[in-house]
Order: sequence, then C-alpha cells, then structure tokens
Amino acid sequence: MSEPKVLLSGLGIPESPRWHDGRLWFCNWIDQQLVAVDPDGTPEFTDVPVEQLMGWSIDWLPDGRLLTTGDKLRRYEPDGSVVVHADQKANEIVVDRAGNAYLNGADFNFSGGEPPKPGYIKLVTPDGLVREVAGEIDFPNGMVITPDGRTLVISESFAGRLTAFDIEPDGGLSGRRVFAEGLGPDGICLDAEGAIWVSTGGSSVVRVAEGGEVLQRVELAENRAPFALALGGPDGRTLFIMTAEWHLNDTVPDNLGRLTKGPRTGEVLAQPVAVPAADRP
Repeated sequence: MSEPKVLLSGLGIPESPRWHDGRLWFCNWIDQQLVAVDPDGTPEFTDVPVEQLMGWSIDWLPDGRLLTTGDKLRRYEPDGSVVVHADQKANEIVVDRAGNAYLNGADFNFSGGEPPKPGYIKLVTPDGLVREVAGEIDFPNGMVITPDGRTLVISESFAGRLTAFDIEPDGGLSGRRVFAEGLGPDGICLDAEGAIWVSTGGSSVVRVAEGGEVLQRVELAENRAPFALALGGPDGRTLFIMTAEWHLNDTVPDNLGRLTKGPRTGEVLAQPVAVPAADRP
C-alpha cells in the first residue's frame, strides 16, 4: 500500500472528520474552527462559537442543518443563526436517519489531570429531549451507526476496545458487546463491508472486522498520532487520517482546562483504499 499523502497541514488538532456535500469537513481544535476541504486540498475556515478549544465535534441532521458539540449542542439554521439544540455538553456525536443525535462524554477534566470517571452515551431526540442510553463507558470517543440503523459502535479509548450496541426502536441501546479490542481507538469510520478503520494507539491505523481480525494496516510517521478517520472522496475510497504531534506538555491549560497555545503540527492525510465508505459517517 502506498504512503498517505498530505492534503492539508499547519492545523491545531484536526478531529471529527465527515465527508459531506462533496467536501471533507472537520474540527480544527485549539483554533476553534470548522474546516471544509475540497478534493484538491483547498480549505475554507469558519470560526465556531464553542466555549472549549478541545473536545467538540460535528454531524448533520437529515435536513442538512449542522450540529456542533462542546459546552452545548448547537444547531446552525439556514439563515445563518446559531441556536442551542440541547443544553448538554458532549465530546463526540453521530446522528441517525431519524434525526436522533447520540452524544458521548465523561464528566472529568482530562486536560486538568482529574482522575478518570466512567462516561456515557446520551440520546437527543429531534424535539430536544435528552436521556442517557448507556453508561460505564471507559472514556467514550468516536461513534458510528451502521447503514441499517440497527447498531451503534463506540470507541472506549481507555479500555482499548470498540463496543457495539443494538439500537432499539425508541433510540435506546441494548445488547452491549465487544466489537474488537487490543486497539487504541479514538475517532473511527465504517466501510461498506462492515469493517472499521481505527487507531492502534501508536502511529498506525488498521481496518478491523467484528471479532478483532486486522484486515489492513497503514503506518504513519513515528511522531504522528492519528486522532480520527473518515472515508470519503468522490468514490468513497479515500481514507482521511487526522494527525498531529501530541505535545500536551508544551501547552498551557487555562482555568477551564482549555489549551491556550501549542504548536500547529496538525495534518490531514489521504490514503486510497479498496473498500468504499458505508452510507453513514
């Protein structure tokens, strides 16, 4: 397999990538920007009103309105206004075809060095009601929903595993089980054959089947940490890898745990793959 090429560089920490409307979209942490990139690598930067420099993500409602997480779940209206969709802080998000938004988070200050606490998945229904649908998640991170809308898979980063749930008709989660383990999962993406691209916890990403069989591996430079992944491109056969050098000791948290400075080592890498994206993020 060929080496990934650099599509974009000079970023903070790129996270939460999505292929949407013919472009790659992602969050540029530290700089509080939403970035949309054309297939040729031309970026468009938009400032976003989140109250934290790290720990926010994006997805779209079925009608095309953008949602952003962070200190609250915000919704972008067609007239350009931004409203609060739900008064719920969160890290990652995934939205189903009915407009249900699954959010996850953990109520401790990771950057501030607080002891870890179990995390959760919460469901926000289209009318804005919030309820917890799963708990005891060992540092929740990236999530995907299968195209049939019947399964949600989440990264449990501190446990080194991917965990699957059945999605009930009312949006609840049940049937918790291990999808794969022995990994270092953060942001993940699903392909058309049901395999998941995920970080190993080192400087590589793998394509893993349910049960844990590693089907493919992409090696990165030794100092590159892969934070999140997305499949996209015109034919769905480009793997986008969000990477950066991790320099937490070189940053200065403020009293809210936000990173106020740091090197801009973030890059978006592009790697051709054989199996295209699933019809879900």
